[in-house]
Amino acid sequence: MLYCSKQGLIDRFSEDELIQLTDRNSLGIINDEVLNRAIEDASSEMDAYLSRFTFTADTLAKSLEPLACNIARYNLYDEAPTDLITKRYEDAVKFLKAVNKGEITLGTTEEDTEVATND
Repeated sequence: MLYCSKQGLIDRFSEDELIQLTDRNSLGIINDEVLNRAIEDASSEMDAYLSRFTFTADTLAKSLEPLACNIARYNLYDEAPTDLITKRYEDAVKFLKAVNKGEITLGTTEEDTEVATND
């Protein structure tokens, strides 16, 4: 399952930043292949922590998209993330670890229903 989208990343970080991070051919546009790989990698990393939960597009917790965006952004920076981007990534992973351990809950979905676990 993908936890964020191209538009979600644009809304949070700007199209200009995403062009800068993905445009490997100097075309002046977002390279969807590079961006989608970062989104898929972020989602796979999140799946590792969230495997005890059942999600569909309708039951995805509202709290997950910002985390996925921060992880995908961190992935796009390759070798030179700023301290702020690294901190946001580390905070996202810390949150996911706490969810995995049951220390905190995911909250509600877009329909304001509780997210179900597989327990």
